Amino acid sequence: MPIEELRAEAAEAELPALAQLLAACVAGGASVNFLQPFPAAEAEAWWRAKVLPALARGERRLLVARLGGAIIGTAQLDLATPPNQAHRADVSKVLVHPGARRRGVARALMLALEAIAAEEGRTLLTLDTQQDGAAEALYRGLGYVSLGVIPGYARAASGTALEGATFFYKQL
Repeated sequence: MPIEELRAEAAEAELPALAQLLAACVAGGASVNFLQPFPAAEAEAWWRAKVLPALARGERRLLVARLGGAIIGTAQLDLATPPNQAHRADVSKVLVHPGARRRGVARALMLALEAIAAEEGRTLLTLDTQQDGAAEALYRGLGYVSLGVIPGYARAASGTALEGATFFYKQL
């Protein structure tokens, strides 16, 4: 499965595909900060406002997975840490299109992200995910250690219930 990094200019060119992926994941119930309904136009605005500027500043790295040329997954590495935390980075927005799940896409993205983190001199990765979601098993299988759960941390994508978040770390 091809994994590639998109710099700011390439990500901007792929905005429609990135927005469609994010919107599809939220529509599929992914708890990734957004509530349903979440149209592609709002998803594109988020990519444009949040991700593109951070990519341009070198504060974020963006990976995509493709199948037949189409983007089916993404993962981001947030490098914007305070000076006393320059040894760590946050993993965010590990997204896999609902129609492409259970094929190793997220695992491939995470392994590539870890390699980038190591190249950047980052020795500690942190992330959070929906409590009891499928991603917990992925992260544990990759050697991430669970710190625990904060109950009622975020609203479910449907907006109806509060969900817990499990926090993980991994030392590289």
